[in-house]
Amino acid sequence: MVYSTGMYRSDSSKIYGGISCQGPVNRRQWLQLGALSMGALCSGLTPGDALLSAATEQDGDVGGGALPKLNDDFSVILFWANGGPSHLDLFDMKPDAPVEYRGPFRPIQTNVNGIQICELMPQLSRLADKFTLIRSLHHERAEHSGGTNRFLTGYPSIAANLARSEFPDLGSVLAKHSETTPSPLPFYVANTPSYGAGAAYLGPSCEAYMPSPNMETASGANRYDPVPIYQTGDNTGDLSISPGGVVDLSRRRQVLRQLDRLSRDIDNSRMMSAMDLFQQRAAAMLSSNRAKQAFDLSLERPRTLQRYGDTHWGKSLLTCRRLVEAGVRFVQCQATFRLKPETGRTSTWDDHSVNAHIFKSYEEKVPVLDQAVSALVEDLYSRGLDKKVLFVFCGEFGRTPLIRNQDASGRPGRDHWPQAMSIFLAGGGMPMGQVIGATSKRAEEPVERIMNSNCLLATIYRKFGVDYHRSFLNNAGRPIPILTDGEPIAELL
Repeated sequence: MVYSTGMYRSDSSKIYGGISCQGPVNRRQWLQLGALSMGALCSGLTPGDALLSAATEQDGDVGGGALPKLNDDFSVILFWANGGPSHLDLFDMKPDAPVEYRGPFRPIQTNVNGIQICELMPQLSRLADKFTLIRSLHHERAEHSGGTNRFLTGYPSIAANLARSEFPDLGSVLAKHSETTPSPLPFYVANTPSYGAGAAYLGPSCEAYMPSPNMETASGANRYDPVPIYQTGDNTGDLSISPGGVVDLSRRRQVLRQLDRLSRDIDNSRMMSAMDLFQQRAAAMLSSNRAKQAFDLSLERPRTLQRYGDTHWGKSLLTCRRLVEAGVRFVQCQATFRLKPETGRTSTWDDHSVNAHIFKSYEEKVPVLDQAVSALVEDLYSRGLDKKVLFVFCGEFGRTPLIRNQDASGRPGRDHWPQAMSIFLAGGGMPMGQVIGATSKRAEEPVERIMNSNCLLATIYRKFGVDYHRSFLNNAGRPIPILTDGEPIAELL
């Protein structure tokens, strides 16, 4: 079910229905795949070969010449709270608002004077000097995929309830700038497609690499099982192509031997130059020990595993840290959570009254969020990664300040609210320990430092060294700027 404020629509099967996995492919078939979304591996070439030739002008780029090299000292982990988390119940609490607005949770003081967050996050409350909250971003799209398209691309979509974005999202634009950068790892990794996100007219070469995606996540459904970005017993197996055309990272010994032999054959015959760009990336990725090890949590110390927690979120964020530490530059992972059946039916943050008891839902998942995110923040700082890795936690919008009770049970919920939201940031070499902006007494709209959500995109593009005024040609041959408005947030630079 797809929910927007006061409106309900069922269209969860219209996009990916009828697509079936063709099963494992052999080496010959794999080498013949060519442009069949092998671009989901946005990486370079395997070490020891001739690598790519000098960068050339990119297809569809109307900015003039080759795209500039990205800043090597900046990466992003986007923990995407798809469905839209409630700003009032996490990072922008209003304890003096009427009870029908404020909810049952109380704010607690953090280790930075004047910054308060929800009482369900005591571990993060001790780390406020290491994170920043933005409370004054907003946009105009109140449906899930439209809001995701708007937030991650900077553009309002023409269609509502679109499965994939009409404009390139943040990760895809960054991946486009890295197409000819040699690397044994993909530039852009995600656990699964997001509803309303995608590479759009930049093409499949700029889609994320996904170890084991579930296409239902881009269908508008909100009750699918959380999709792992880490290795599990269920996503290990032979080299195979998923319905989305992405290569499964996990493989058995037979496949490892085939890849090792393939790597030697390529080196000996100098055939790498005869393979097209997508095939080169696939060969580099699948024959790279760095890639394999980045996803392997068994290489972590037990104490680290315990600190993150034996949960989907704990293992996901630890894998995200391993990926950026290994060289992946943009990681996007959905923050989905399986609730107890009596609490709610949704696994996203879409906590309408008809989906879940929002406050019982938060009592279940926010303590898990607190442990996993605080572990990641501490880990980034202890490893010195805080200077170059930015962690972002947010969703496509906030939730209605007014609590609603539409469900027959009378349980509480909140609806979609793009007029205000909270963004959690940590690291990235940016000033931390601050709150940027403020909302009204009932968190209905920004009243201080009011900013279009594009300002966050502009900030990240600036840190990567991307000229966000540059244009790419869309499918109709029309030049479209990366962003048409939005300025970098000065307090973060």
